[in-house]
Amino acid sequence: MLSLDTRAVHAGEPEPRIEGAVSLPIFQTATYTHTDEEEVRYIRYNDSPNHEALHQKLSSLAATDAALVTGSGMAAISSALLALLDSGDHLVAPRALYGGTLDLFGDLLPRYDISHSFLGGNPSTWSDALTDDTQVLYAESITNPLLEVPDLEAMAAFADDNDLVAVIDSTFASPVNLRPADLGFDVVLHSGTKYLAGHSDLAAGVVAGPADVLDRIGHTLKLLGGMLDPHACFLLHRSLKTLGVRVRQQNQTAQTVAEALDAHGAVGRVRYPGLAQHPDHERAQTLLDGFGGMVSFNLGDAVDRTAFFDALSLPIRAPSLGGVETLVSQPVNTSHVNMAPAEREALGITDRFVRLSVGLEGADDLVADLTSALDTAR
Repeated sequence: MLSLDTRAVHAGEPEPRIEGAVSLPIFQTATYTHTDEEEVRYIRYNDSPNHEALHQKLSSLAATDAALVTGSGMAAISSALLALLDSGDHLVAPRALYGGTLDLFGDLLPRYDISHSFLGGNPSTWSDALTDDTQVLYAESITNPLLEVPDLEAMAAFADDNDLVAVIDSTFASPVNLRPADLGFDVVLHSGTKYLAGHSDLAAGVVAGPADVLDRIGHTLKLLGGMLDPHACFLLHRSLKTLGVRVRQQNQTAQTVAEALDAHGAVGRVRYPGLAQHPDHERAQTLLDGFGGMVSFNLGDAVDRTAFFDALSLPIRAPSLGGVETLVSQPVNTSHVNMAPAEREALGITDRFVRLSVGLEGADDLVADLTSALDTAR
């Protein structure tokens, strides 16, 4: 098989090239003429030439039969789960998940009589969370924002043994660092807004998996209207061609930043799977081709939080992640703002917990800036 980098550039490209254009043109039209009543094309169906080329490229990168794009990462998650779960069904998942996903579990899905239970840390206890109505196991490849690396092989095997559909959000890993379908996961989700797009200029989601399952999810997506605009398709299609070089550089820089933060006296615990003391380090070494571009850490008690953020000159204080610029945020005010304070505290997400999305700046420049801000703030 061709390398991921080669497929990122060439997979899904039209042959012959449309009017000879090396870059796929933007088909900025909402509707299409047709002569065959079986081949009606309409923008809400996500079937423009931009969508079709993008779907093929994404399925190649994900190592799945098929893929489709949505208007955001949450559109991908909600469309997938609403397609796979019926009223009365139940799902299981680890407790440490993205805040928006937890909101979906706790707010929207119960309105459709869909319930959930959380899995414990020990696989031997997972069966305790099952009911006669459990249909889906949901996971994240690298958890947001705690950067845990779950026992994904055990999860996929558990799902298979119990006839569950294994669904995974692999946004933090990206296809460069992990292809969950190779581990046995049935449906792979991404917030394409993040590493896949990589430039902080579009919102998109991705669902990848077997063709028959994608047909079910695609039907639900049509009903919900969560399509991706052709221009956003064009931008995402363009960005995927540099995915490998971007993510590998972010992996490398994040490792340097994590080691520097870990050595700094004003920083408490640093969470990064590439550090030897990370509790999932050995598993991450086995599962991942790279440890990712996300670093989380706790500011020490002597650090003035406001002064630290004010002193930063390179990282931009903003939500989201995966872009070319380094972004810094406090999940207590962003991704997990809707979680009950006691639950946040139990997970370790406090007002001194910082999430850093490492961009493409020079590693030495980032380390110098972070070090200067920490020194200034204490």
